[in-house]
Amino acid sequence: MFKRILLPVDGSDGAFEALKVAVEMQKIHDAELMILSVYRHHSLREASMSMVRPREPEHMDDLMQSYSREVAESFRKYAIEQGCPGVRAFVKSGHTAKTIVEFAEKNKVELIIMGSRGLGDAETFLVGSVSQKVVGMSKIPVLVV
Repeated sequence: MFKRILLPVDGSDGAFEALKVAVEMQKIHDAELMILSVYRHHSLREASMSMVRPREPEHMDDLMQSYSREVAESFRKYAIEQGCPGVRAFVKSGHTAKTIVEFAEKNKVELIIMGSRGLGDAETFLVGSVSQKVVGMSKIPVLVV
């Protein structure tokens, strides 16, 4: 039924629980599993307000991209260890929910599986979680774990 499954991840416990479900769905449907980690552009304003500053200045976007790559790769390795061959991992930059939906449409994904709560910030409480936004924007089924 589902031949392409997308699993957006951010390293949270919720994303890991969604990974377990995605692995089972991949096996049931013999589907292609794509893991996507999206990082947001880190503005100069956000950097100036940060309480944590590295000793050596680095580009925050590079750090965010590196973290996203590590997360996507660790989730991919877990899926492979659980018997999912051919899992692919991707890293994109952009508005999280919009980037997830656009990636799904571009790659002809048939099901998105994601955690209900991620590593969101205070903005989540004001405007809703990424999973809520994806459900509202997506034209394909979204399974929220």
